[in-house]
Amino acid sequence: MQTKLADFIKGTPEGDEAEAILRACVHCGFCTATCPTYQLLGDELDGPRGRIYLIKQVLEGAPVTASTQLHLDRCLTCRNCESTCPSGVQYGRLADIGRKVVEQRVPRKLPERIKRYVLKEALPRRWLFEPALRAGQLLKPLLGKPLQDKLPPLRRAGAWPAREHARKMLVLDGCMQPGMAPNINAATARVLDALGVQLIAAPGAGCCGALRFHLNDQAAALDDMRRNIDAWWPLVERAEAIVMTASGCGVTVKDYGHLLAHDGAYAKKAARISAMTRDLSEILPGFEAELVRRAVVRQPSEAVAWHPPCTLQHGQQIRGKVEGLLRALGVEVKMCRDAHLCCGSAGTYSLLQPELSQQLRDRKLAALADTGAGRIVSANIGCIGHLQSGTQTPVEHWIELVDRALHG
Repeated sequence: MQTKLADFIKGTPEGDEAEAILRACVHCGFCTATCPTYQLLGDELDGPRGRIYLIKQVLEGAPVTASTQLHLDRCLTCRNCESTCPSGVQYGRLADIGRKVVEQRVPRKLPERIKRYVLKEALPRRWLFEPALRAGQLLKPLLGKPLQDKLPPLRRAGAWPAREHARKMLVLDGCMQPGMAPNINAATARVLDALGVQLIAAPGAGCCGALRFHLNDQAAALDDMRRNIDAWWPLVERAEAIVMTASGCGVTVKDYGHLLAHDGAYAKKAARISAMTRDLSEILPGFEAELVRRAVVRQPSEAVAWHPPCTLQHGQQIRGKVEGLLRALGVEVKMCRDAHLCCGSAGTYSLLQPELSQQLRDRKLAALADTGAGRIVSANIGCIGHLQSGTQTPVEHWIELVDRALHG
């Protein structure tokens, strides 16, 4: 796609990157067929190709309108289009660049500004989010149904193993996951402990930065990333890997090296952190034989439906690993139709675009129900919470199945 960038972005790192991405696009439209919002709305401007044209116009200096902002806001950044694109267009990165420029040019209405401010300041801070979550859970019967649906059931974490091992890995606690589903990281620690690996959560590490980054507060997001690097750095030499139990965090931390490439103080550290980062589904298949040998519960009482998050299958391009491991442990794993499509969670999308998000959720839940499975498993806390808000079928992280297989 021939492009002539405006002076305000021409020659900048973001401008050079955007121009290379735009030039890779050949207008084929294959991406449109797999875009969830285009499927719902039927508008070219609510599909990847149309949004690419909008971003191109913005970066070439065309007037920016609230309509442009709306079409970009409606994008889930699920990156399904990247899996489909024959030219390898990095649409997700282009969308981030375009949204940042549009955010600077188009003032939002006051209620929208307040909502976005609260989300980006409250959700990444555990000391704010967890008390608010607990209060909501206690007062749930008094709240309206839309808010009730957003509140997950109170969940407890099992014991974190106390044994030390020579082999060590770091884990990102995260911001919302410890409050919403504290057993996920504890189950991961127990499974790895059984395999002779000690899992360490570094004090001071918190939100991966994705939440603020996708709300267009990219400067604050980069600060979140630097804080995590500082927290991990003293432990890096002792650790084999940095394990991600939320695929949304994983796709972001794997991108630290790129996002901080022009930061003289952090570029090399960020590149090393990204190189060490592994999704949990990349770690455990290496222990498959040992897991099978140690399993005490080989046959669960019901089949499970596997929902692969977009951040796992499209962002990190990881497919087949979770299903293969669970099946090796005797779990009957079922895939639903259109498993490549987003469930509508997408970080804060379910709060900012509730109507579209709910349509995508309900469509996904219907497909999962059609498998006949009595339980749903996924790999990202956002997907887990979002899907659970629309169904009585239990939804949990796949590592919790593995934990039960090992420990009964």
